Amino acid sequence: MVATGEGRLDAAVGRGAPLGRAAAWSHRCGWDDLAVSCGGLDEVRGALGLGPDWTRCWTATWRYAGNEVNCPVRDLGSVPAAGCEPVRRFSWRRDQRHRSGLQFLVSTGRHHGFESLEEARLLLALDFAADLVNVLAQPLRLRYSTRSGPREHIPDFLAFSRTGRWLIDVRPAARVTQQDRVAFAASAEVALLLGWRYVVVTGWKPHVTSTLDTLSAQRRPLTDRLGMADALVAAVAAGPRPFGELAGSTVAPPVARAWLLHLLWQRRLGVELGSALSETSLVCAGKEYR
Repeated sequence: MVATGEGRLDAAVGRGAPLGRAAAWSHRCGWDDLAVSCGGLDEVRGALGLGPDWTRCWTATWRYAGNEVNCPVRDLGSVPAAGCEPVRRFSWRRDQRHRSGLQFLVSTGRHHGFESLEEARLLLALDFAADLVNVLAQPLRLRYSTRSGPREHIPDFLAFSRTGRWLIDVRPAARVTQQDRVAFAASAEVALLLGWRYVVVTGWKPHVTSTLDTLSAQRRPLTDRLGMADALVAAVAAGPRPFGELAGSTVAPPVARAWLLHLLWQRRLGVELGSALSETSLVCAGKEYR
């Protein structure tokens, strides 16, 4: 059953909770806690063509094993996590203004395409804090109705996590137009119907991108010949300690620094995200090793 009434789109749209002192630890946050998202989609919902049969009249196209599959949006929940492909190709031109590329995710063990640096930052945040299983770029082409006629929209990503699915658009706040808001409202409508979460990422909270970029340098598996991992985790068992002090207390501080970054990425340790990562950043015990 689809929810109705005031605030119905906000029920589907991810809202990044403020990173206050009590919630600023990296091992406790979700990726959407780190993002700044676009609100106010209920304000443009009236522009959508939401007749009695909209769930049948609105359609989606996605690609599976090289073939296009079309279905009403009400049946879109059957999209599998594996075997899907982007519905359109990435553009690669020498004179293009945006930067496309491939981002390796340790969560999936594969490279995933992005079309801008903003999208690359999103993929890094998903890899760090989304409990990610898979992610698909340009996952579907949504054909929807508005009061002024039919339109199409291709969301940027569909993320499959262990806690559900996220339909995601990425657009810097300064570039969000009124037409974009209508497309985002249509995507949020579909996400709500399917029980997915939807978010438009317009930016990131302070220090998030620089901290994740630093941690990602040591996100791949490391060989622990000196027993650093257990020693560092044990060193914060009694309470948080500064990053530099932790590294300096070991037999090999340079190696310990690499391991601290690795353990922070794994979320076996946590760090405060309210300020830039530095020698004085407090490091605490995080999640149990998985």
